[in-house]
Amino acid sequence: MADLNNTAKTARIETRVSQDQKRLIERAAAFTGRTVSEFVLTHLEIAAKKVIEEHEKLHLDQAQSRVLVDALLTPKKPNKKLKLAMDEYRKRVLSR
Repeated sequence: MADLNNTAKTARIETRVSQDQKRLIERAAAFTGRTVSEFVLTHLEIAAKKVIEEHEKLHLDQAQSRVLVDALLTPKKPNKKLKLAMDEYRKRVLSR
C-alpha cells in the first residue's frame, strides 16, 4: 500500500462523531503535533493494515501444518485429470 504522504489526495472520507469524540481526537492530534486529518489518516491506515493482515494470514493448527509441510516436501505425482488441466492451460494461456 502506498504511503499516505507520497500519494495524491483526491478521495474523501467523511464521518460524524460526537462532541466528546471530536475533542478527544483533537487533543490527541495536538499532543502529536499533527492536524486532526493527519492524525486520523495515520491511525486509520495503521488499523486498516492490521485488519487486512489478520484476515489474509493463513492460520493452521499443528495437524494442518504437518499436512502442508508433508505435501510440500513429498508432493504426489500429477494424476490424469491434473495433466489434462495443465495441457488445457498451456493451450489457452501460454500460447497467447
